[in-house]
Amino acid sequence: MDRAQKEKVVEELGQIFESSGVVVVSRYEGLTVAEMQDLRGRARANNTSVRVAKNRLAKIALEGKECASIAKFLEGMTVLTFSEDPVAAAKVVEDFAKDNKKFEVLGGAMGGTFLDRAGVEAVSKMPSREELIASIVGCIGAPASNIAGAIGAPASNIASILSTIEEKAA
Repeated sequence: MDRAQKEKVVEELGQIFESSGVVVVSRYEGLTVAEMQDLRGRARANNTSVRVAKNRLAKIALEGKECASIAKFLEGMTVLTFSEDPVAAAKVVEDFAKDNKKFEVLGGAMGGTFLDRAGVEAVSKMPSREELIASIVGCIGAPASNIAGAIGAPASNIASILSTIEEKAA
């Protein structure tokens, strides 16, 4: 790789570190190509990206970034998993680690917050952005449906009373 290519990789990694909601560093030593493709497929399905990069270039890209604390994890065969959603990448990595014992989650960062192994696991158990939006919409919609039910209830009560009176008259 020549100098221009290295500079381009450092710039791309820098943008990843700045724009991602979460970055998780894992060790993938011993995984087959098929297992790595499985990880990439799971990531793609969850709007998450996977990137293998030279540790030295990743460390250069981390300089001056909020998540610079993850530089200590960049030793050996490491892979970066990242997403805009602060929970998605952690969920993908944790699910993959359960199925593949050779895959080791080292830690990560959520913005400026350093995450150790337990931190990544805790983040993975949090609801995702979509789940939170769905629960908020449900909370907002519930009072509206209650109001509609309350408004419609007197009309249905009157109708049942009228039908009862009509039956008695007949």
